[in-house]
Amino acid sequence: MEPVLRVRELATGYGDLRVVWDVSVDVWPGAVTALLGRNGAGKTSTLRAVSGLNKLAHGTVELNGKDVSRLPAHQRVRHGMAYVQEGKRVFHQLSVEQNLLLGGYTRRLSRAKLRGPVDKIYDLFPVLRQKRADPAGSMSGGQQQMLAIGQALMAEPSLLLLDEPSGGLAPVIVAEVMERIGELRQTGLAILLVEQAVEAALGIADHIAVLDVGRVVLSARAAEVEDLDVVREAYFGRIDGVAATPD
Repeated sequence: MEPVLRVRELATGYGDLRVVWDVSVDVWPGAVTALLGRNGAGKTSTLRAVSGLNKLAHGTVELNGKDVSRLPAHQRVRHGMAYVQEGKRVFHQLSVEQNLLLGGYTRRLSRAKLRGPVDKIYDLFPVLRQKRADPAGSMSGGQQQMLAIGQALMAEPSLLLLDEPSGGLAPVIVAEVMERIGELRQTGLAILLVEQAVEAALGIADHIAVLDVGRVVLSARAAEVEDLDVVREAYFGRIDGVAATPD
């Protein structure tokens, strides 16, 4: 089985400022790869480069066996990539259902034919069915996060990029969102998850990669990480400017 996403030696930044130097990571079908690290480690910049929002300075991004490194973001969407950015980005004035229908726009199907995909999202997030006619902006932060994920899923991607889905949410809501993300594996979806909530991420991750100063310093199957000390060492194990490395 081949990975849905294969990233090799990725480097990116903003103008002349390099913030990611060397990131290699695989994301497999039906699995969650968690990209962890401190603030400023380069996690979001990596996602933006994978999605096409940031230009690559070096390296390659392959999606379903195709090199998409030079494709713009909208073309990567057509090849099966969906990106849920940090901050619960939904259309606040539109209803929940209108938000979902907009998510299916790239499929160029009639509203009637999008009924089935919309119902699948409602089955995954029942609260969205209850609030289908409500303005998205009237919902709680956790509900808006569920809607943002549902909107991305409407395009039926093979790869889902998630940036800090727990951001600003109460712990009980974080647990619910993570549970739903974990359930998405059963559909065969490949998920690359960026998270600060380490324990929550480890609870659903199949693989982990820890970034420090724009480089991967630990890469392992989640089952191989028996306790959080290994991850903490990767987070904070920089001694005299030298980053911790995997055994």
